Amino acid sequence: MAEIVLGLGSSHAPQLAMPADMWWRRAEDDKRNSHHWYRGRQMDFEQLLRERASEHLEDQLSPELAQGRWDRCQAAIDSVGDTLRAVKPDLAIIVGDDQHECFIDDNMPALSVFWGDTILTSPQEGGPGGGNEYGGNAQKSRYPMTPTDNPGAPELGLHLIKSLVNDEFDAAHTKKLPAGRKGNYSIGHAFSYVYRRIMNDDVIPNVPVFLNTYFPPNQPSLVRCYELGRALRRAVESWGGDQRVAIIASGGLSHVVIEEDLDQQIIEGMLEKDIKALTSEPAIRFMGGTSEIRNWIVVAGAMEQSDQQAEMVDYVPCYRSGAGTGCAMGFTRWQ
Repeated sequence: MAEIVLGLGSSHAPQLAMPADMWWRRAEDDKRNSHHWYRGRQMDFEQLLRERASEHLEDQLSPELAQGRWDRCQAAIDSVGDTLRAVKPDLAIIVGDDQHECFIDDNMPALSVFWGDTILTSPQEGGPGGGNEYGGNAQKSRYPMTPTDNPGAPELGLHLIKSLVNDEFDAAHTKKLPAGRKGNYSIGHAFSYVYRRIMNDDVIPNVPVFLNTYFPPNQPSLVRCYELGRALRRAVESWGGDQRVAIIASGGLSHVVIEEDLDQQIIEGMLEKDIKALTSEPAIRFMGGTSEIRNWIVVAGAMEQSDQQAEMVDYVPCYRSGAGTGCAMGFTRWQ
């Protein structure tokens, strides 16, 4: 039978492509954002500053700290990628979210499995330094320099769909990516990041699993995400042959507002294979960027019954303002 031989998780935030001395530009964007999620409540930047004043997060903003954290993140990305190349799986399942890149409000599935032959990735608008990757470069970008076709795994994708439906999951499916808001039929950054930074442009055949983490009202519950991971393991193990499969979570951890206590609870849940720690917090705490933790919960569910143990390669809270905005970067492997 086929088997899952490796689990991986990696953040994919823009700060990973931006030199540390440019992070302040994202902080300027944060100041204009009036809808920051923090502990299940929305607040503007000034409210957030007042709420977190006692933490003295301005102490986290020195250039030296930022550079050290950026360096640690790059080393962790390399380590996760090295693990993938050492294990050499035949195929991958990538669990990621879509931020109105493929799916927009005319059709927003809670869960969709892609089973086409090829997966298109496209350059970021404005090039590697454009959009929200201020001062970025081609090597660190989440996006290719030219439109690129990447290999799908249609046989595995079809099997996953059938198995999930038999397992009482109402999985949407697509063999052709929707046009999306840019009209280019390209997959979003959660997946292109994995192709570029984890697979180093040597993309193995893969099945993208889209999870709607961001957009109410049909975000899957945390328990449902864990059960989806279990179901994906059952699906792989029911597939004939001797294929070796990696399952990869893209996104997270807490952001745009960093909540280290929540991250540590999730990390502990992964390390201890503790479903309560992973799923007991109110879903309202998993909104905005922090919602991507759902992708990690799926992979944790998939690895629950394996002999592989989770290992945190690194956890790096990359603050960019005294209000606690930024991204808590996480990098992990189950092997």
